[in-house]
This record gives sequence, C-alpha cells and structure tokens, in this order.
Amino acid sequence: MDREAKKEGFRKYLESSGVLDTLTKALVALYEENDKPSSAVEFVQQKLGGPSISDYEKLKAEKLDLQLKYNELLETHKETSRQDS
Repeated sequence: MDREAKKEGFRKYLESSGVLDTLTKALVALYEENDKPSSAVEFVQQKLGGPSISDYEKLKAEKLDLQLKYNELLETHKETSRQDS
C-alpha cells in the first residue's frame, strides 16, 4: 500500500469513528472560550472526557502510595508464612 493510500485510509478511519468530529468540537470550544485557559491541553483533555492534569497527578501519587502499602503487606505476609512453617 503506497503512502498516500495509507494516509487516506487512516483519515477515513478517523472520520468514520467520530474522532475528527470530537476533536473539532473540543477545539471549537477552546476557540470560543472568552477567557482562554492557562493549559489548552488540559482543556481539550477535559472536553474529551479525560481527567485533568492535576487529577492525573493525584491518581498517580495515590497509585504509588497504594503500591508501597501493598509491597509492605506482601512482605509481612511472606514473613508470617515463613514463621508458621
């Protein structure tokens, strides 16, 4: 498949799946904002239904905290299992 045909196929895929329409709506909403947000990327993410950057950072920190607690509990469980043997 030549390069142009591949690009055209991908464009049709994006159009038929609604991606282009959704992105266009998000960008139009940003354009129509009277008070432009400090982070255009975060604005578009929110319009697309994703978490804000601050929410993402909070979730990332929470995941790290939970992973540390899990590792501690797993180590405690292993030690307890060794003592019972």
